[in-house]
Amino acid sequence: MTDPRRLLPSVDALLLTADFRKLEARFGRERVVGRLRAALDDARSALTPEADPDRVGSPSRWAAEVASALEADDVPSLRPVINATGVVLHTNLGRAPLAEVAREAMARVARGYSNLEFDLHDGARGSRYDHCADLLARLGGSEAALVVNNAAGALVLALNAVAAGKGVGVSRGELVEIGGGFRIPEILERSGARLVEVGATNRTRLKDFSEAVARGGVAAILKVHRSNFRMTGFTEEASLGELVALGHGAGLPVLHDLGSGLFVDPALLGLPPEPRASESVAQGADLVVVSGDKLFGGPQAGIVLGRGDRIAELRANPLCRALRVDKVTLAALEATARLYLDLPRALREIPTLRMLAEDEASVRTRAQALADALDQAGIRADVVPATGAVGGGTYPDVALSSWAVALRPPQGATTLSARLRRGATAVVARIDEDRVLLDVRTVAADEMASLTASVVAAVQGDA
Repeated sequence: MTDPRRLLPSVDALLLTADFRKLEARFGRERVVGRLRAALDDARSALTPEADPDRVGSPSRWAAEVASALEADDVPSLRPVINATGVVLHTNLGRAPLAEVAREAMARVARGYSNLEFDLHDGARGSRYDHCADLLARLGGSEAALVVNNAAGALVLALNAVAAGKGVGVSRGELVEIGGGFRIPEILERSGARLVEVGATNRTRLKDFSEAVARGGVAAILKVHRSNFRMTGFTEEASLGELVALGHGAGLPVLHDLGSGLFVDPALLGLPPEPRASESVAQGADLVVVSGDKLFGGPQAGIVLGRGDRIAELRANPLCRALRVDKVTLAALEATARLYLDLPRALREIPTLRMLAEDEASVRTRAQALADALDQAGIRADVVPATGAVGGGTYPDVALSSWAVALRPPQGATTLSARLRRGATAVVARIDEDRVLLDVRTVAADEMASLTASVVAAVQGDA
């Protein structure tokens, strides 16, 4: 019996064909050869005696396989997605989309060199931590500010700077789990501090903290905002103001892990009360940690606001270098922060704030426009009420009233949803029973045309 591997053409023979010369011109010889050899190796181990000699030896067949692999290589792993879920701060989809001025600022500093760590006035070495710091401190009403790569890193840095090797008092009701399965006790442990649990899960009084401080072994007090869940019923907690009075009376720093990064009055967004960084600073917290990519509406970053001497301690800490922020992040964060100097402009141009503040009538109008465009393409689409969410571990009990376009595709909701995700322009939607829901609250105006085209392609099977 003839060894089926003998049917395989040689690399050199295939490279001489017209099909492969076209591939070389498009992708380069080295890439084509590498992918061709890999394809032949795979086939060599999978061939059976029943293999069709004409198909195995066909140059066009091998060229098509190699071209497909090379095209797949060129598709970025990280790419844009249209968020049609109605969840504004969708962690899996990158949380806050950036304002146009922030995107432009990132492009400017990425294009060439910048004064990241150079003082243009004095012609001497500068510090990346000077950029944006005064502006953020002004917005937060604090003496100083520091930016690192994310909020969890900022908390680790703060705890390490003020309580390495010492105890930190935290209410048992605030030992929460944040994203990715990470928990406050684990983060505190990695900072080098020691957890001192205070009170009970549902009730922690100021007296509990007073007793913990009196017993000794507490070098700092940490209050954690439970932004991703709510406790109701038989509950009680010590307020930040009470903890500040207690801590400062005992000579202990008080840290507030606020998380959500809200810098505007939530009433402007149609949202219920939520603590703001400026309020924590005003109540006397020594250090306040917030996220840049949640309700602040900027890039992923950890923002620390607080006393000038405490911020100086963080800047001098060796961990600060390990957690340092990149130039493009700083550029986007500064551009976003500058928008807050003109609040009406911030509400218009920061996508997170704009989406949260958009009224239902406006959302419904956009949903109807999408449905009309799909109807013109021969696709049945209904405008239906929908419920979205703020997301990003914020406002867990708040539902955003919205409007969506509902599709009942003949191929089934699961199949259509998969086609939308895998299309040239990826679309992530929701499935409600046998319907695909496209909530337009989280779809930008300049994405509507692409969304329409993606839905048409997916429904017609061209995705």
